[in-house]
Amino acid sequence: MSHAPAPAAEAGGGAPPRSNAVVAVLAFAGIVVSLMQTLVIPIVPELPRLLDAPASDTAWAVTATLLAAAVATPVMGRLGDMYGKRRMLLVSVVLLVTGSVVCALSDALIPMIVGRVLQGLASGVIPLGISIMRDELPAERLGSATALMSASLGIGGALGLPAAALIADNFDWHMLFWTSAGMGVAALVCVVLFVPESKVRTGGRFDLVGGIGMAAGLVCLLLAISKGADWGWTSGTTLGLLVAAVVVLPAWGWWELRTEQPLVDLRTTARRQVLVTNLASIAVGFAMFAMSLVIPQLLQLPAQTGYGLGKSMLVAGLCMAPSGLVMMATAPVSAAISRAKGPKVTLMIGVLIVAVGYGLNIVLMSEVWHFVLVACIIGAGVGFGYGSMPALIMSAVPASETAAANSLNTLMRSLGTSTASAVAGVILAQMTTDLGGYALPSENGFKVVLAVGAGAALLAFVVASFIPKAGSAAVEGPVAQAAEPAGATAK
Repeated sequence: MSHAPAPAAEAGGGAPPRSNAVVAVLAFAGIVVSLMQTLVIPIVPELPRLLDAPASDTAWAVTATLLAAAVATPVMGRLGDMYGKRRMLLVSVVLLVTGSVVCALSDALIPMIVGRVLQGLASGVIPLGISIMRDELPAERLGSATALMSASLGIGGALGLPAAALIADNFDWHMLFWTSAGMGVAALVCVVLFVPESKVRTGGRFDLVGGIGMAAGLVCLLLAISKGADWGWTSGTTLGLLVAAVVVLPAWGWWELRTEQPLVDLRTTARRQVLVTNLASIAVGFAMFAMSLVIPQLLQLPAQTGYGLGKSMLVAGLCMAPSGLVMMATAPVSAAISRAKGPKVTLMIGVLIVAVGYGLNIVLMSEVWHFVLVACIIGAGVGFGYGSMPALIMSAVPASETAAANSLNTLMRSLGTSTASAVAGVILAQMTTDLGGYALPSENGFKVVLAVGAGAALLAFVVASFIPKAGSAAVEGPVAQAAEPAGATAK
């Protein structure tokens, strides 16, 4: 049974919720969770020595988090709709803290992977936070707040790299995880103190078969994409996983369409506005991540190559950090454009800015300030794009399905970033130059990746143009939702 949400002024028992505190706490929690993307990057080359394991095995410290996040995001969204979004938000942050402590105490591969899996399971925080905002904030605050929360995925990744590099350079590597545990505890306390529990619930029974089927299909697909370059794209393992994904995911879809209480309501996701937005999200995720792959490498490659700048990981991270601040600054601008012209227009503007940024990078790649400028331009475009997506999704789904719908959209972005990593890896592995007997990615290889990133952004523009004009409607706030009949969101 679903419950119509109370107006913002009544949800807290007569007093309006502390909107500023709610937004700040949820955005902080989202940034903390997204830091997990870049937390281990500075120590990846050292992990074989630190964990006394082969490099092919220590790579699972990154892959395990990706796979866990892909599975947990839609599951946590559905559980949030059923049992309470704040409750599942707290569970997610507890998993992050637990995983961080496990990693901080580990000196071997297995506990490190276990800890990284637990950290990945916390990825549902961002879509859950967006959904809490829809339920609790007044309509006039909703657009800018959800834009900030959505952009926190990129903000944390951008700010996390220099912070992690600074800690890794000056302290024992375990301090990376003690720091993330401390930030997780701070987020947990703040959520308990300042974030109210939403009254919007669907109830019902969890779709265990659907959860297992979705997990199996996603793991097969993402594992093939992320490890295909290492295993070989024509190897039996890679092809077997892709075939399994092709078999399992349609079977999962068949089940979801026939069960009474599906994990993901595919009929809702098939609505044109939701479907097209999710397809555009894949392209935007691809375009965003290409920047994270190219700029740090070009900054760190030896100057003897003629195109590398020979900078440290810390300098590379500091060059990326302003893009995160730009994403944060564009959140209110994104919301203002969405109110005036609709979130579809905001998304299309954002991806055009991203394409311009990549185009500039192809011709501007010889000075540090070139990369800072490009990162800021692309960051602004990503901020617009990510800020518009929750508005497009929430204006097309009932309040009782907000968390699940936003979780699926977040998953689509992750699918784009995973694909970007695989495609860029193939290009840079094939287009190399020799330096002292070592094969390094060539300058033209990087330019091709940048051109592909620009192409992905333009593809997102084309896809977004098919979003129906109804998407320009403002997202309904709690007061508007309260006027809906209770049965309008019942399953």
